[in-house]
Formats: sequence, structure tokens, C-alpha cells
Amino acid sequence: MLPKINQQLEDITSSLRAFAMSLTGNEVDAEDLYQDTAYRILANTDKYQDGTNFKAWAVTIMRNIFINNYRKKVRRNTILDQTPNNYYINSGDVSVENDGDTLIAYKDLLRMVSKLPEDFKRPFWMAYKGFKYDEIAEQLDAPLGTIKSRIFFARKKLMKMYEDSNMMRA
Repeated sequence: MLPKINQQLEDITSSLRAFAMSLTGNEVDAEDLYQDTAYRILANTDKYQDGTNFKAWAVTIMRNIFINNYRKKVRRNTILDQTPNNYYINSGDVSVENDGDTLIAYKDLLRMVSKLPEDFKRPFWMAYKGFKYDEIAEQLDAPLGTIKSRIFFARKKLMKMYEDSNMMRA
């Protein structure tokens, strides 16, 4: 069965790598995710049932690895305060950053988003506020692919506007 699994894995490698890239957003993490998935597939060949959709099985494994890694990362970055008095949280050699630059950047973002066409503006804001693509598509009564492309092009337009505004300042 292993040679057959190896061939099936080889056949969908490009799809798995593309899916890993869409999940992680960068090549290094995508490659790590792909390798973890390939290892898990090969280590669990006995659990694969002949006749089932191999690609769906592999994608499910990859998605689960990604979700589990994300949850571990969030847990690692969670700080539990076990001090008896909250006064100690802000004591010591901790410096506090000035959020002035962030506020200016946010105001710039608001200004730039207001210049987007309405078809791009609304889906972008919903994504910015944390809505999932399928939720946005449902609320706006538009196909999922349309929503994804509108958000993608809104981001591209905003990046161009941001670059242009920085060129003018320099």
C-alpha cells in the first residue's frame, strides 16, 4: 500500500503546497506545514481506506495540523498573571510604547479605505473586523469567489495608495 500512497501523495503535492501557502501566508511556514503533513500521511497509511478521496484526506490532515499548531502558538503566547497584586504587572524596566504612530497609520487607513469603490470597501471592512469570507458572502449575498477577489483587490489598491502616500512624504 505504501507505494500507492507515495504515488498519490506525489500526484497532489502541488495542490497541497498551494493549500499550505494559503493557510500560512509565507513560504517557509508553508513548506514546514507540507512536510509535517507528508510525514503524517506516510506514518498513518494504515488508517487510509482504499477507495476514499485521498486528496480530501490529505487536505483534512493538513488543515488539522495547521489548526493545532495555531492553537499551540496562541497558548504559548498567553501570559497568566499569578502575582498577588496587579501593581507588579507594570513595575520594573518595562517601557511603554507611544501609540501615536499607530493612530496616524490607522487614520491613514481610514482615509484610504474611504476612497475605495463601495464594492471593495464593504467586504474589506468586514474582513478587517474579523468576519470570515463565507460569512461576508452570505451577508452581502454574493458568491464566495467574488468576495475573495474584492478583498484581494481592495488590499492591492490600499497597498498602492499607501506606497504612493509614502512616496509623497519622502
